[in-house]
Amino acid sequence: MEDPLMDLVPPEEYVVLWSFTGRCSEEQLSISKGDQLMVHAKITPEWWWAELRGVFGYVPANYLSQGASEEEEEEDAWQDEEYYSTYGTLNLHLEMLSDKSRTETYRRVIVDNSASLHRKVVMDLGCGTGIMSLFCAQLAQPAAVYAVEASSMVEHTRELVKQNACEEVVTVLQGRAEEIQLPEQVDVLVSEWMGNCLLFEFMVESVLLARDRWLREGGMMWPSSAALTLVPCQAHQYYSEKMAFWEKPYGLDFTPLQPLALQEFFAKPKFSHLMEPGDRLASPADVICLDMHTLQVADLEEMQGKFQFRLDKSGVFHGFTAWFSVCFNSLEEGGAPVELNTGPDSEPTHWKQTLFMLDEPVSVHAADRISGSIILRRNPVWRRHLTVTLHWDISGHTQEAATCQAGMKSFPMWR
Repeated sequence: MEDPLMDLVPPEEYVVLWSFTGRCSEEQLSISKGDQLMVHAKITPEWWWAELRGVFGYVPANYLSQGASEEEEEEDAWQDEEYYSTYGTLNLHLEMLSDKSRTETYRRVIVDNSASLHRKVVMDLGCGTGIMSLFCAQLAQPAAVYAVEASSMVEHTRELVKQNACEEVVTVLQGRAEEIQLPEQVDVLVSEWMGNCLLFEFMVESVLLARDRWLREGGMMWPSSAALTLVPCQAHQYYSEKMAFWEKPYGLDFTPLQPLALQEFFAKPKFSHLMEPGDRLASPADVICLDMHTLQVADLEEMQGKFQFRLDKSGVFHGFTAWFSVCFNSLEEGGAPVELNTGPDSEPTHWKQTLFMLDEPVSVHAADRISGSIILRRNPVWRRHLTVTLHWDISGHTQEAATCQAGMKSFPMWR
C-alpha cells in the first residue's frame, strides 16, 4: 500500500511508547513499544499517517514520542526522588507495620517454609525497616539475607538489624534494583511491592529487574503470583455524600455545583474504599493475573482484562470496586500456598479497596449482564502513574435494561 500523502509533508521520525494492535479494516498499523517509524501526515490530533518498515497506516498520536525533553527527564528523576523520600520517614512504615494482615502473612510464609529456607540466600527488595529480613534471620536460619532499600530509611534499618543481633546474617544495602551489586545469586526474592489497584507506583518493575539479575534459575519469587479482582457495585453512601448532597442543602438548590462535584470527586478513583457486603451486585472476578516468575517489564506498559458479570440482584450500578490478592508458593514439596487478599471479605488491610465511580448511576435488575474490559496503561513520562480505562455494556431481559447505554471512562491514578 502506498502513502497518498508522502509527497505533501516532510516525514518525521517518532518512537512508539506503547504497543497497539491496529484494525486492518480501518487502515491502522500494529506497532510495538520501541518501534521507530516515520510520520508523514498528522491527519487529526488523534490519528497520524505513518510508515513502519515499508507499511503505511494510521497510528494513535498519543502513543508516539520524539524523545523526552530535558525538562521531562528532570521531572522523571525528581519523581523518583520524591517517591523514595516518602519512604525515608516513619509515616508510611508505621502504616505498613500496623497492617497486621499484611505483616503476619509474610511472617507466616517464612515460618511455613523455615526448613526449606535453612542455608538459603534471600533478597528482601524494598526492605524498609527490614522486618521481613529479620523474620528470615530469626525464624529460618538462612545462609544470608540481603536487605535492599533505596530510601534514607536504610541507616535506621542497619541500626535495627544490629539491635536485633542479626548482623551476621543480614547485610543491608542501599540502592535501586538497577544499581545494586550482590556477591552471589539468591534462592528467594521477597518483596512487598503492591500498590493500590495492584500496580500503582510500579515498584513491581524494580522487582522484575532484580529477579532477572539476581534470582538463580529455579529460584522462588514471593509473592509468586498476583491477581486484580473487579466487581460491579453500588455506592449509595459515597454518591450521597459527594453528589446528592448538592440537591437541597439547607433547603437551597445547589445543583449547579453538581458538574463541578462530578469532576472533582468522580474523575479519579477513590482509594481506601471499604465496600459494604450488600453493595456488590454480582460475584467478583479476577480480571488480570500475573505470574511473577514469567512477567516481563515490557508487559507493564499496558495490561488488559475482560469481564462478564451476571447480576445477583436489582439495584443501582454506581461503578466498580477493585482489589488485589497475592499468592506465595511453598518451598516445601507438597506445601500449601499462602494468600493475602485485600478484598472486602478478608481481614482489612491498609490498601483497602479502590472505587471507580460512573458519571451517572444506572438502575439494573437481577440477571442483567455487565460485560466489558479494563485496561491499565502506564504513563509514558510519569512512570509511577497509570490510567485505568473501563469499558462496559449492560444487557438484560427487561426493556429498561435493553435501552441502557454502553459506557467508557478513564481514571488517572497519580501520586
